[in-house]
Amino acid sequence: MHTSLLTFLPEKDLVSAFLKDSVKVVVSSWEPSEQQKQVLLGAQTIVRTTAVAYDAIALVLNKENMDSLLTYQNVSDLFKGKLTDWKEINSTSKLGKMVAVFDNEKSANIRYFKEQFDLGAQLPPNFYSVKSNEEVIDYVTKNKSAIGLVSINWIGNKQDSTSRSYSDKIKIAAISNKVLDPGSYFLPVQGSIYDKTYPFTRKVNLVSRESFRGLGSGFISWFAAEQGQRIVLKSGLVPATMPIRLIQLKK
Repeated sequence: MHTSLLTFLPEKDLVSAFLKDSVKVVVSSWEPSEQQKQVLLGAQTIVRTTAVAYDAIALVLNKENMDSLLTYQNVSDLFKGKLTDWKEINSTSKLGKMVAVFDNEKSANIRYFKEQFDLGAQLPPNFYSVKSNEEVIDYVTKNKSAIGLVSINWIGNKQDSTSRSYSDKIKIAAISNKVLDPGSYFLPVQGSIYDKTYPFTRKVNLVSRESFRGLGSGFISWFAAEQGQRIVLKSGLVPATMPIRLIQLKK
């Protein structure tokens, strides 16, 4: 059992702890499979999943990288090992071989892309894991040919000084949608996360195995209500249980 009320773990370790009953509530993009639900049900445990936000995974680049428009196919080819050099996107590029870096080999970010592109366990040799999102941003800052994978809430909260300091160090790639006009590119901002024009979006869930109304279920109720959803909105994510109004400003 964890002695503290709040524990931060890579998703794979977090799910393992949840299934072993070491934690009662998790915040993650993970959602229990039907098989996992049935196993827990056999142990007389009912799992409840509440979507509280919508998130996006941003592809971040070095400030000196001028090729910040990527197609959905570019990203797919990168993960499948078919795209390895910046010249394949821009023949005049001098950045050389692409290097993709992510926060942890057990993280939700890399699981998301493996599922998105139907990949096996093995990633291309130009993919590297570090130990945190901070290290991803630091690596991209120091390496012109790098592409980093980070959740948008790390760099999208304009009211948080740490988030602003991270976003000031890098640039964010705009990605074309898989279905829409390939000449249109979308940044992972709240509007394009909400309408899913940015292609790499996901739900953020609160998953509970509490068998009674305790601290965990109280937190879920608070998070899904107005006050919690306003915090979601200010963090750069999209609330899942509150009405959203999109405003388009024209010059």
